[in-house]
Amino acid sequence: MNWTLKDKMNVAKGIAWFAVLFSLIVSVMLIANYLQLKTVDPLESPALQTLVDRLHDNPQDEALKEDIRALDLLIRKAYFTSQWQIRTGAYLLLFGVVVFVLAIRYLKSLRNKLDELESVEKDAFLDKQLARKWLVYTAVGLFVLAMLSGVFSNNILEDYEPNVMAENQTPSEVEVIEVQPVVKNQEEPLEETESPSPEEAAQPEAVLEAEEPEVTVATKPEQKAAPAAKKMTVPTQEQLRANYPFFRGPEGNGIAYQTKVPEKFDAASGDNVLWKVKVPKHGYNSPIVWGDQLFVTGADNEARVVYCYNKNTGDLQWEAKADQITGSPAKMPRVTEDTGLAAPTMATNGVAVFALFGTGDVVALDFSGKRLWAENLGVPDNHYGHSSSLIIYKDKLLVQYDTNRGAKVLALSTTDGSTQWETVRDVRISWASPVLANVNGKVQLVLTGEPLVAGYDPESGKELWKMDVMMGEVGPSVGYADGVVYAANEYATLVAIKLGETAEVLWEDSEYLPEVASPLAKDGLLIIATSYGVLACYDAKDGSKYWEQEYSDGIYASPIYADGKVYVMDMGGNLHVIKLAKEFELVAESELGEKSVCSPVFADGKMYLRGFDHLYCIGN
Repeated sequence: MNWTLKDKMNVAKGIAWFAVLFSLIVSVMLIANYLQLKTVDPLESPALQTLVDRLHDNPQDEALKEDIRALDLLIRKAYFTSQWQIRTGAYLLLFGVVVFVLAIRYLKSLRNKLDELESVEKDAFLDKQLARKWLVYTAVGLFVLAMLSGVFSNNILEDYEPNVMAENQTPSEVEVIEVQPVVKNQEEPLEETESPSPEEAAQPEAVLEAEEPEVTVATKPEQKAAPAAKKMTVPTQEQLRANYPFFRGPEGNGIAYQTKVPEKFDAASGDNVLWKVKVPKHGYNSPIVWGDQLFVTGADNEARVVYCYNKNTGDLQWEAKADQITGSPAKMPRVTEDTGLAAPTMATNGVAVFALFGTGDVVALDFSGKRLWAENLGVPDNHYGHSSSLIIYKDKLLVQYDTNRGAKVLALSTTDGSTQWETVRDVRISWASPVLANVNGKVQLVLTGEPLVAGYDPESGKELWKMDVMMGEVGPSVGYADGVVYAANEYATLVAIKLGETAEVLWEDSEYLPEVASPLAKDGLLIIATSYGVLACYDAKDGSKYWEQEYSDGIYASPIYADGKVYVMDMGGNLHVIKLAKEFELVAESELGEKSVCSPVFADGKMYLRGFDHLYCIGN
């Protein structure tokens, strides 16, 4: 078929007109979406509020709770659907405009070949009369208005703060993202520098007394350690296991190496409760323990504080404020009440303790509360608040910093806070925490966010592998055992990734998915805890389900293994102790007497629990 110039011009005109009509339709839809959200915000549901009000009057109505859960699920699904529609609409609008511009340029090039300037002026498509100028201006304005509507619609959705059920212990109760694990293979020690003898490892307090912390005190982020300054002591595996230095245990994989730990207590009568203290400022971070000292953080709009308690008596030994830090915001960032400014769990190397707050402030203190250094990483742009916890590898403090303004992971010197490396991540905002995994004798840093689960070299920050398997607002950190990473997120998937020369998916499942609690892998079994109160056990190798157990309260705290049992704290403050086995077997249940989203902590045969207001020490 021979195409004449006239035929080509007609085709170009047709494409241009089609692009115009297509762009106008998409623009109208984006604007309508914006107007609908301004008029009736689907995330401020009167129906949900009505159900919650009814639940206040009937707190034991299980059918009503199920209705609330179902409606909350629909709201959350609407959130993700709206996000997808807005992004897709913006891309389609941009595509239509580009096609229109290309068609016009091609049409003009054809007419230039014919040198038909007069006909161009008369052509209705390119006429320069005033009326058609205004038509073009109107169309451009409509496109701009549509793009702005998409942006503003997105901001409306990001402002969703599901706090309405905070007093009813339902699955939407706490958007705490108290998920901060750090995982290593329990059978293989992490790479270490020279370490003390086993006798020194068994007595961490003696290690601290015998070795003066050699650090450079720095109150400003830009200050560097003096050339003669020595690095901090790197703890051995024996020291880590004798203490509880990170979120989810000494190796960050949810496993405590304590034996003869308590199984049951009665907070109301005080039975097996050795001490109970009120924490001055609120926080959702779990305790960490080293020697005789226990550390937590608390924060509000007035101050961000690190607290040190005697783990045997509950006496407050000292407190230190994270203030006067260069770059720290004068006005506190907007966070939801159920996340707050003190969600990340601290970390310690046995010489210093490190804390991160929702302001982006990181502070390092010695065991007497003296500040060693402090730095602001930039105020995190998180619509709930920042909650990723800290983990230490050798002399590096590792921080996962995925926010709306960009995602990255970085390593700070434990000695002076200087940046050792920083790696930009191609993911969206995440509330998960870094995990250390020993893969064939080589330690990897494993992170999860939307859409990637990825591994990095903790020495250099180099990306080692990545898998596009996640979606949504990722809260749970990954689990790890025996060379397999377990990643999961609510409304996404549960996926097992085998690590070796390459990363490959072993299996996937979508029946029970966690919103916050991290997976626990131990002895060939995988435990998943959901925000709607279901605890499930899977075969870690093939994903087949062994059992499931439902509770009336949702679960945000990550399950912890100790002495053959799994300890699970639900949001109502009920501790469930279950035997780790292929068949469900309840060992004990206890009531804390207040709500909790923090995981149990074990040290010296005792258990430490944090509720919304108090710290508890449980012992036999």
